[in-house]
Amino acid sequence: MTATPAAGADIAALYAQHIAICQTRAERALGLSGHDALLIAAGVEKYAFLDDRPYLFQPNPHFKAWLPLCAHPYSWLLVRPGKKPLLVYYQPDDYWHVPPAAPSGFWLEHVELRVISEPEQALAQLADQLPADLARLAIVGEADAALQHLQPNNPAALIDSLHWARACKTEYELDSMRAASRLATRAHLAARDAFLAGGSEAEIHRAYLIACGHTDRDLPYSNIVGLNEHAAVLHYQYQDVQRPAQWRSLLVDAGAQVNGYAADITRTWTRGDADSAEFDAVLAAMEVAQLALVDEVRKGVDYRDIHLSTHRHLARILKQQGIVAMSEEAMLAERVTSIFMPHGIGHLLGLQVHDVGGFMAGEAGGTRDKPEGHRYLRLTRDLLPGMVVTIEPGLYFIPTLLKQLRAMPAAASVDWAKVERLSRFGGIRIEDDVVCRAEGAPENLTRDAFALLG
Repeated sequence: MTATPAAGADIAALYAQHIAICQTRAERALGLSGHDALLIAAGVEKYAFLDDRPYLFQPNPHFKAWLPLCAHPYSWLLVRPGKKPLLVYYQPDDYWHVPPAAPSGFWLEHVELRVISEPEQALAQLADQLPADLARLAIVGEADAALQHLQPNNPAALIDSLHWARACKTEYELDSMRAASRLATRAHLAARDAFLAGGSEAEIHRAYLIACGHTDRDLPYSNIVGLNEHAAVLHYQYQDVQRPAQWRSLLVDAGAQVNGYAADITRTWTRGDADSAEFDAVLAAMEVAQLALVDEVRKGVDYRDIHLSTHRHLARILKQQGIVAMSEEAMLAERVTSIFMPHGIGHLLGLQVHDVGGFMAGEAGGTRDKPEGHRYLRLTRDLLPGMVVTIEPGLYFIPTLLKQLRAMPAAASVDWAKVERLSRFGGIRIEDDVVCRAEGAPENLTRDAFALLG
């Protein structure tokens, strides 16, 4: 996927600020790890066992943190204190595949460029710029990206510093994520329309791709498109080509990406008819709760507290909707809410959908533990300005977990007839991408993008 101009602000000016921040962060990390230069591998193409078919290329996120180049294997970036980054850009003379285009775009003036046509030429282009003592060279990448005798060493102190800093997005990164949100929200509405028109999961997925201008290769993660009971499978991985006998509900967890930065959005839809009225009431209550949780994204807030707050909201909904006739306190104490929402409230978002550094205790590493009994939470840090997090509460009717609930003392307080009726709809997840700000209310990238669509 090539660099995509993001709408709104001057992307060139934002990128100039961004790469300066990347340089500052890299120089700090090099100082902490005791290295003189940083060499970053874009990565290599990987092939299926006993086959000549490559897997979908996924760039090293440390590489695309600097450059909006997501389909450029065998390229390298050399970062040196006080100097312009040196990019070795792989552009093969290939007639089997479309090679990368000639380098161009808002990023080009900010790097020293050297173009190669064979991967083996990279070392010769870098050799005169590497430290004399190669032990002073930090090399970040996977083991298979080794540059002949130069093996990635991924120094822990350097990686920890970069991951800690990367959680807070630059204005260029936020601009790219706003653009990704605009693509994804348009596609979510197209998916909804395909559902209402009676499409299969596969047809809904194709409508999504067309609307956002992506192919499956471009998506930041595989779309989750679940009709009816399939909405209860958290990471439902199929797209049924057969249309169902009835269209009761649709859960779409799908994103888009711009310049390597992801949107990650989930919406749950029904047909809004008499058959869905009972489920729609639960969906409306979840919508109110989700917006309240979004408002908790504030500077200094422990993200773990938002997760625990989610379970209090769920307990209230389960009681008010007549699903579980227990006090909210008892539901929390007996872990009843975890039956209906077994996952975490969200995660960091950026270059990766589940962005790195979510459990770090500080720049030097270490781990902040998850709340007891909540092993699937993906973020335990205090929120800082510039962090982008997802807020994605869910309420599901998952057969294997409901079976566990039937064996618990709380089973006597469950309206099982209502659970059976609601189970036909699978479940609910509502997910927004939210920016923590230095002051005041957060920025909701998802809701803002939907609002632009009217």
